[in-house]
Parts: sequence; C-alpha cells; structure tokens
Amino acid sequence: MKCPGQDSRYWKPGAIFETECPECGKPVEFFKDDTMRKCGNCGHRFVNPNMDFGCAAYCKFAKDCIGELPPELLAQRQELMKDRIAVEMKRYFGSDFKRIGHASRVARHAEAISGQEGGDPAVILAAAYLHDIGIHEAEKKHGSTAAKYQEQEGPPIARQIMEELGANEDLIGEVCGIIGRHHHPAQKESVNFKVLYDADLIANIEDGFKEKKMDSEHLKKIISKNFLTQSGKQRAEKLFLN
Repeated sequence: MKCPGQDSRYWKPGAIFETECPECGKPVEFFKDDTMRKCGNCGHRFVNPNMDFGCAAYCKFAKDCIGELPPELLAQRQELMKDRIAVEMKRYFGSDFKRIGHASRVARHAEAISGQEGGDPAVILAAAYLHDIGIHEAEKKHGSTAAKYQEQEGPPIARQIMEELGANEDLIGEVCGIIGRHHHPAQKESVNFKVLYDADLIANIEDGFKEKKMDSEHLKKIISKNFLTQSGKQRAEKLFLN
C-alpha cells in the first residue's frame, strides 16, 4: 500500500508547481512527491520547498517510501531520534519515575556540557537517556544494581530500542559502547563519552544530596578529581559549591 500523502490519486490542484532556483532564480518544476530537483539552467540541486516530509523525519521505511532523503532531512532525523529515544526510555521504565527522572536530568546536563565541549549531540543524548536502561534486568538476573551488571545488561536493550526506531548502525554502535562502560572511563575517551560521564556524575551527586547532604570538603574533592571535562567540573561547582 502506498502512503496516501504521496499517492498521485489523492493529489489536489497545486501538486505540480514551479519554484525559483535559489541559485539562479530560474523556474524549476516540481511534483509534490519530488524530494529534490536539479535546475535545468545552472544545475543546482535543491530540496522541494513545499514538501511535507511528515513521518519521513523519523520513519525507518522513509527511504522505501519516497526515495533518497536530502541532507536536510537526514539531519532532522538525527535530531528527532533523541526525542523518540526519550519516549521509549520512559515507556521501558514505566512507573519507575526515579530512573526516568535520573535519565532526564543526565540528558539535560549532557546537553549543557556538550554546548561547551562539542561532541555529537545525537550520540550524547541517546546515551544519556539509555545509559541506565539495563538496571531492571541487572536486578532481575543478578539481584544487584552494581555498575558492572548495568553495563553488562544495558547494551542489548539499548540496541533493540534504537534498531526498532530505525537508528543507523554508527549511532547504535557508539551509544552501546558508551553504555557498556559508562561507569569505567579508559585513559583515553571520546568527547561524547566524557560529556555523558560528567553529566551522569552531576546527576548522581544530585541524587546523593536528596538522600543525605554531603560534607562540603568531601564534595570539593569529588569535583576536583573525578570530572573528565572542564565544563562538567565548572557546572558542578556552580550547582553545588556556590
């Protein structure tokens, strides 16, 4: 069955139209379902300005439905992916609002740190939402939420979630790699890992404050010795020491 939005039987007047080439200003004819066209005058290729990509921004079958996707839409897919991963994380944890709240705070801190440190926001935020996704399975299989069990059980669950959402393998591989060692940084780590690690550390300190207020000197030592990025350290100092 063809998507009704792209089926010419359902087209209305205006489904075939002309628009100006953004490079030379000459008219270029578009059909409603054209994703891109090349200007016959100057050869410039550009995206259909009137096309409503709608579900193609996240649907894993979009390529089969409307053909090759333009770079602008591919970038949008990456942006929307993190939001869909957040939804799936909440669905997976169900009524475990403690885990949902923690993951959401890690994502918020990660986004702020990434704004200063760089890295790939799609990887960082996907890892932030999914970094503790193995905690329920760790409790079920091992009777423990110890870091090593979370790291062991998390990647297969995270992979399944991202595959079902149509994430690309590069994103899945890096996110699962981070989840599988997110408590145990190596001597050399990527910016993406460092940002996630520092964001998780800040959220864990916040959780510690909720349970019992930390001694200020002990907190200073944690902040001075454990953060992997300068931006993460500065954020922690601002939140907890000022």
